Amino acid sequence: MGELTQAEVYSPRTQQVWRALLSWLAFFFQIFFQIIRALGHYPLLSFSSSSSSSSSSSSSFKPLPSVELVEHDSPPPSALEITALDYSPADHPIQKLTVVLDLDETLVCAYETSSLPAALRTQAIEGGLNWFELECVSIDKEGEGKPKINYVTVFERPGLKEFLKKLSEFADLVLFTAGLEGYARPLVDRIDEENRFSLRLYRPSTISTEYREHVKDLTCISKDLCRIVIVDNNPFSFVLQPVNGIPCIPFSAGQPHDTQLLDVILPLLKQLSELNDVRPLLYEKFHMPDWFQKQGIPASSWTL
Repeated sequence: MGELTQAEVYSPRTQQVWRALLSWLAFFFQIFFQIIRALGHYPLLSFSSSSSSSSSSSSSFKPLPSVELVEHDSPPPSALEITALDYSPADHPIQKLTVVLDLDETLVCAYETSSLPAALRTQAIEGGLNWFELECVSIDKEGEGKPKINYVTVFERPGLKEFLKKLSEFADLVLFTAGLEGYARPLVDRIDEENRFSLRLYRPSTISTEYREHVKDLTCISKDLCRIVIVDNNPFSFVLQPVNGIPCIPFSAGQPHDTQLLDVILPLLKQLSELNDVRPLLYEKFHMPDWFQKQGIPASSWTL
């Protein structure tokens, strides 16, 4: 019997096997492609939490990571028309900007010393945060009626001293905290040894509204809202003047490498200091009135 030629090796049966194999490969490729397309409609796991939170109108609040609260391609139909007042520099010299600063979770974070976790304390100190311990007079009384003393550990937000120094060069500084004076006054004495705050306001200066307590009404500082701005980690603090507020990221001892004061807030305040009216720019950046409306707070409660 003669030897098989190469053509005879690749018989029709062999060709059928190859066609079947190629068909199976095409089928699996099609299934794989459909899976890839389906996954493209979902965010990566590392982004899923932020994406889901931003879609919730009741709890979504994105403060100041890059000086943006909510992104808008165009203003929503309910947006306010806020127009800067047009002053002539010769007739009406621009006034110094007034910057109202919150205390807790904005400039510092404080913990009752006895309840501060040792691991958190170590992380903050090793991370380079400036800190100090403080004795504060409590509203509670001891057994004999003497004022109770609380011991508090305070961590300064990175860059705090430099922030206050540079800010005072072009703005009047006001401290406005919802904290009690017995706690806040000795704390501010420590972080403001140069007395850069021209005014300090404590909890009794806040007001209660039907929507929130401890609201900071800026009209108790100035009737001219064109040149005043408040920086606060709690946006409800400035619910009465939503277009005068800068919402900032809350600060805690677990953030030793935070750079908000010098890298984000200070440049924005410097930009605002050069404007006749701060409100149009703040509305453009944060759209706070629209955010408050989503929380069920009507425009009738605002002072503009």
